[in-house]
Amino acid sequence: MKFLGVTLASLGLASAASVAKKTSYDDWKVYRVNVGSHAAEIENVMSKLQLELWKGKPSTSAVVDIMVPPSAVKDFEASTADIQTEIMHENLGLSITNENSFGEYVAARGAAPSATWFNSYHSIADHMQWISDLAAAYPNNAEVISAGKSVEGRDIKGIHIFGSGGKGSKKGVVWHGTVHAREWITTMVVEYAAYQLLTSTDATTAGFKNTYDFYIFPIVNPDGFAYTQTTDRLWRKNRQKTPLASCVGRDINRNWPNRWSQRGGASTDPCDQTYKGPSAGDGVETKALKAQLDSIAAGKGVTLYMDIHSYSQLWLYPYGYTCSGVVPNSAKYASLTRGAIAAIKAVHGTTFTGGPICSTIYQVSGDSVDYAVEVAKANYSMTVELRDKGNYGFILPTAQIVPSAEEMWAGLRYTLNNL
Repeated sequence: MKFLGVTLASLGLASAASVAKKTSYDDWKVYRVNVGSHAAEIENVMSKLQLELWKGKPSTSAVVDIMVPPSAVKDFEASTADIQTEIMHENLGLSITNENSFGEYVAARGAAPSATWFNSYHSIADHMQWISDLAAAYPNNAEVISAGKSVEGRDIKGIHIFGSGGKGSKKGVVWHGTVHAREWITTMVVEYAAYQLLTSTDATTAGFKNTYDFYIFPIVNPDGFAYTQTTDRLWRKNRQKTPLASCVGRDINRNWPNRWSQRGGASTDPCDQTYKGPSAGDGVETKALKAQLDSIAAGKGVTLYMDIHSYSQLWLYPYGYTCSGVVPNSAKYASLTRGAIAAIKAVHGTTFTGGPICSTIYQVSGDSVDYAVEVAKANYSMTVELRDKGNYGFILPTAQIVPSAEEMWAGLRYTLNNL
């Protein structure tokens, strides 16, 4: 779901269409800034130095995480001398190097996946193969599906998991991961959930297949994800052209055709990280994901839709577009959220915060969660922000993949068991 940014074209980063070589973040720093009464001052510094926010909005957040290039570090530190700050990444390039070592999967291709998959991050090609291998290993309960094609022609590939009665016989549960390309941990966590549904011998988990049809998409932004691996690790949006030739990409989670153009909920700047697109639902991936969700809704219906993001450790529910509106059945949403957060904490002690999207973090318009509940008529529609709270942010070490997946599975399992 994250994050608001300012124009990056002058930095030659993220949104510049002409970028061909791999973006270097050597000696870049990430600062956590305590906003306090300094919101206007922080916004002025960001505008002057053309900086990007990783997390929050100065106008509404207690803290914000800001990425600063080497050329701006001296000016940034001088400009924020009277504001409490701490360094989250001393050298962002080194943090990326330490994180960015893909696990070997070539030798295992075609075989039933094992839990060792979750010990490291992987290339997009290996992720696509892993989905196929998982479905092939459990042909009586799974099949490979596609929501359609991306801007660059990649499959938006997923896995359909089903039980008694055969595929499509139950109401749907839909999970999306890697909407924002740089959120690599979400890919792994969504895959872990699919793996648990098919491999767990726990009676409750195994029984979920007989209650719901699961439509699970670990990477719904494959072009952006591929771009993070070849060119810019911190790319967020899709790779679609915009009206401004120098800037690329829409934020898929600001482009859904519902409550699309709400003041304060998205950006109109094609260079911005939260750019909503020229028109509602015009994103190539958005169209495909919308059509796929609509088809499930028109069939047996959608019991649960979940959009998995990172970072901040939040469990959220509608609405995003308004802070004053209250979602129907809000008491049940709140109860499910409390239970899921407790289940998560019981695994590794990780603390999540819950509540409505808008009032808990900030306003978001044109998002999938509001679309799912208002248009697709999902019984429940939620989103989460995974680990961590900013020590690593988007660059979460591989050692945290399994713990993050385990605790989130506990939250998902609680939710499924208490709908």
